[in-house]
Amino acid sequence: MLGTQEVFFAVVATTLTLAAVFIPLSFLDGQTGQLFREFGFTLAIAVLLSSVVALSMGPMIASRFLKDDAGKPKRGSIFGAIGHAFGAVYRVTLGVALRNPVVVLLIAVLFAGSAYFVFGDLRQEITPPEDRSVINVGVSAPNTVSLDFVRTRLGQVEAMLQPYIDSGEATSLFVLSGWGNGGNMTLSLAPWDQRDRSQQEIATEITALMAQVPGVRASVRQGNSLGIRGGGSGLQFAVAGSDYDVLADTADTIAEALEADGRFGRVSVNFDTTQPQLTLTVDRAQADALGIDINGLATTMQAMIDGADVGNIFINDTSYSVRMVSTTNPINDPRDLESLFVRTGDSRYVPMSTIATIAESAVPPSLRREQQRRAVTVSASLEEGLALGDAYAQLQQIAAPILPEGTSLLPLAEAKTLGDANNALLLTFGFALIIILLVLAAQFESFWSAIIVMTTVPFGVAAGLYAILLTGGSLNIFSQIGLVLVVGIMAKNGILIVEFANQLRDQGRSVSEAIEEASNIRLRPVMMTMIATILGGVPLVLASGAGAEARAALGWVIVGGLSFAAISTLYLTPVAYTLLARFSTPKVEEEARLERELDAANAQPEPAE
Repeated sequence: MLGTQEVFFAVVATTLTLAAVFIPLSFLDGQTGQLFREFGFTLAIAVLLSSVVALSMGPMIASRFLKDDAGKPKRGSIFGAIGHAFGAVYRVTLGVALRNPVVVLLIAVLFAGSAYFVFGDLRQEITPPEDRSVINVGVSAPNTVSLDFVRTRLGQVEAMLQPYIDSGEATSLFVLSGWGNGGNMTLSLAPWDQRDRSQQEIATEITALMAQVPGVRASVRQGNSLGIRGGGSGLQFAVAGSDYDVLADTADTIAEALEADGRFGRVSVNFDTTQPQLTLTVDRAQADALGIDINGLATTMQAMIDGADVGNIFINDTSYSVRMVSTTNPINDPRDLESLFVRTGDSRYVPMSTIATIAESAVPPSLRREQQRRAVTVSASLEEGLALGDAYAQLQQIAAPILPEGTSLLPLAEAKTLGDANNALLLTFGFALIIILLVLAAQFESFWSAIIVMTTVPFGVAAGLYAILLTGGSLNIFSQIGLVLVVGIMAKNGILIVEFANQLRDQGRSVSEAIEEASNIRLRPVMMTMIATILGGVPLVLASGAGAEARAALGWVIVGGLSFAAISTLYLTPVAYTLLARFSTPKVEEEARLERELDAANAQPEPAE
């Protein structure tokens, strides 16, 4: 019972803190919000239930199974000897740290500050490259080509992919032809342990092969675990403005600059002027001189080319439309339009060529808009090693001197999702920190104690970023989950030390004595929490198979981040407590002061009636 009473406040405080970290993440918008929603609610509910178990079943089981000498190191125990030696080293080093707080704070500030530069060097992407054993190849042909041409090109692509099946690197190839003006192919790779090359290496080779297919545009997509639209297609963006001709020229210039850079892979502009179009230009002055009403000109041309509906006829209660079609001078050639006759103001008939000219030109089959602006889209396959976030940052630098006035770049597909996710995460993460501060302040009834616990947050974020850097990872949605988890666990361990130090101060200890004793006594539970969490992340690091890259991104942040962050909890928290706790008054003194004020108020004589 005594042990339960001693840790009751710490358990409640850590539970509310962890819930305050994870629940706000569950309200992120977009596709990344769906992932955080499952993660946040699952962990929050699990933490709440575990606190109930810890305060109910934990004491009951301990009373039945623990012996009187439980917790004391046994003679000859290797683990007991290691723990005792580590505790002795920590006791000595903690004393040195508490006697030199400025040095500890300087090291912590430099370490946390250096994380800013580490953040700038990290590759940023929405998800890490994943080997899902599936490669999609999309083939798009111009609108003017025949179906036989499309089938021929699809056959060439299929022949290029057949060697992968023959070598055993792939197991099947599914071809969908006649889809729009092209087709789609799905190459299913062999299991991971039955091939030597990764999916990314095979996809890079296929991308180079697709450049050899003439007359069509072939793109390679690898997909991702989040199912983001356009995922796995590299960098996609749009050049937006008001004039399609200017936008197309600008997009071509940017594409040439990206290809010259060499890191963006195969770059293509999705603005093909392959659809023929006839443009009839009317000389309004000549038409006015001849007295020709040009308002009915479009109706006349429609009737001569395709006919015109003039009414309906009913036969036996069935309605039939009546269409007037010209049969004397059929329009079989665009130049036949010039031989159409129109009536002048003096009832004469003159050919169309008298007042109009016809010009043939090539136009795009469709005109795209993004955010209600005219846009021309560009896609780049990206060479292996160039992350999506870095690619878009480099794109902005390359395109800045090229973009004319009134035009801008708009990220699409994964690039847009990455920007939205980063903005939403920063906002939610900041909101979560504020909630944690308020929850801790309410639990401790002191802002100073809450601030002491929060001092480890920058160090924890820095530790996670260094873990990503040293393991060669990237800052993606899964590593961001790991950073949030590291911050929550660090705050939990800080609460264990600060709460016990406050109890010792209530017993009359000084600030330095309270924090030194609390840190040494709570060393074992802090290390047990750290080691248990780190060991729990090891299977994520060692995972293989589908989605292993995503799990490894999360696991490395947990394992590496908490390994670094343990130093912050064990040394920075005591130093921060030594410097800041002196500004707060122990609860015992506050209660004594309140009692003195009440006694003084009761001792005053009552006024005479």
